[in-house]
Amino acid sequence: MRILVTGSKGMLGSDVVSVLAEEHDVIGVNSRDFDITEKDVTAEFIKKIKPELIIHLAAYTDVDGCEKNIDKAFKVNTLGARNIAIAAQEMNVAMMYVSSDYVYDGQKETPYFEYDRTNPLSIYGKSKLEGENFVKSIVNKHFIIRTSWLFGKNGKNFVRTMLELSKTKDSLNIVDDQIGSPTYTLDLAKAIKVLVESGYYGTYHLTNSEYCSWYDFTKNIYKIANIGHVRLNPITTEELGRPAPRPKNSRLEKFYWKLNGFTELRSHKEAVEEYIKELI
Repeated sequence: MRILVTGSKGMLGSDVVSVLAEEHDVIGVNSRDFDITEKDVTAEFIKKIKPELIIHLAAYTDVDGCEKNIDKAFKVNTLGARNIAIAAQEMNVAMMYVSSDYVYDGQKETPYFEYDRTNPLSIYGKSKLEGENFVKSIVNKHFIIRTSWLFGKNGKNFVRTMLELSKTKDSLNIVDDQIGSPTYTLDLAKAIKVLVESGYYGTYHLTNSEYCSWYDFTKNIYKIANIGHVRLNPITTEELGRPAPRPKNSRLEKFYWKLNGFTELRSHKEAVEEYIKELI
């Protein structure tokens, strides 16, 4: 299969390209190749590539930055997705759009199913949800993936940040009232390969298994890395005081993934252990 991957230099994109290239003809592109916010430019470029599937990963992912740069957030995350979707439908090819747990408000007391009501709190979440809506309304053959708390070897992420901070800090304040599933981009890339090869279109939640808070996640990171000198202090989201509101419940139930008979991704604890051993 000839597959076009946007955002191919990103943390998830680089793993997706690597995993899919083992069996498919993969063309990875980024913002230097074409501007996804320009409809005609996007269509012209994609028509030249002639893909059978487009995996759209390019996004403006600075959650706090989106609050200040609203136009950029919607141009990239919403109109960019729309432009890719229009080109995909005109060529009658399938499209995958990777979205976020931020499309939910985090007020539910149990994990979110794919069919639960969305209600994003932040500009980032709103721009990603509108991107989803365009893809669903334009492209007949589409996949929507909602994921969360990504970490991987090819980009800046929470695990790497915590390891770096341990070199200069002896005390850290870590949020303990946001719950979610840390997700290894390599595991997610392998799941994406399974999904696109299945042809089972629809909306899916895809994360590593089991849930934790950022505080518990950090404790596990330091345990695996044998870091014992840093004192961790649990704090609330309000005490952190970030510009963009975060969903406190980011637990995503992988209902349709399991319903289709796919194997659940491994525990985030196992994944982060493998990742940290590779880093160290």
